[in-house]
Amino acid sequence: MPAPRYDVFNGDADGICALHQLRLAEPADSVLVTGVKRDIGLLARVPAAPGARVLVLDISLDANAADLRRLLDGGAAVDYYDHHSADCAFEHPRLRLHCDGAPDVCTSILVDRALGGRYRSWAVTAAFGDNLEHAARRLANGMDAASVAALAQLGQVLNYNAYGECVADLHCAPDTLYRALGAYADPLDFIAASPVYPTLHDGWRADCAQLQQLQPYWQHSGGAVYLLPATPWARRISGVLANRLAARGDGAAFAVLNERSDG
Repeated sequence: MPAPRYDVFNGDADGICALHQLRLAEPADSVLVTGVKRDIGLLARVPAAPGARVLVLDISLDANAADLRRLLDGGAAVDYYDHHSADCAFEHPRLRLHCDGAPDVCTSILVDRALGGRYRSWAVTAAFGDNLEHAARRLANGMDAASVAALAQLGQVLNYNAYGECVADLHCAPDTLYRALGAYADPLDFIAASPVYPTLHDGWRADCAQLQQLQPYWQHSGGAVYLLPATPWARRISGVLANRLAARGDGAAFAVLNERSDG
């Protein structure tokens, strides 16, 4: 019986595109472990097993350090790609760690480096989704403007889909979305041919329209607080709003708060 394999990834654009690049390069049958964007304690769901192979993408090592040790002590081999905090990083003979916390790096960029740019369009997509416009445009050097615009839109839509209190809030579960991408080596083909993309794009447009009526809950010359209602659309759109506020680059501080369904 072959050793089990697990692909553990954040359910946002970066995590999905990072895994897609690696599995285009090295196809494998794996158990998928993922969730909404803020569900990052994912290694707790992976059982320890001698010989298991675990690929981890776009979840903080610091938030998963104890379970990472548990899996390694249990005999697993782990490949770990991430751009979040890794203060708890450690060496182990069965751990291959690819971490870079630079502010202009996302996990898909780390995977792009490892693959020598083999599936770069997906890294560009992920960088746009992670709100790293300058990094995305550097990666997209040489692509035509229309393609870059399409990849930027795709990245935003994939990332938007990951926001929610639970998977039921999302238009498409992250594991289902990853499998939908699987048929496409080129993201432009996914945009043109997949029935999933119009569903996500239409949902994104409808939720963005709700933002037109949104006013700050509190505002000051140095920043603002936005309080969103306890509704699925508000949970889905919170990341879009935060990214738009951050992209203004005016130095203001802000908070985007969601009322939780449990009060």
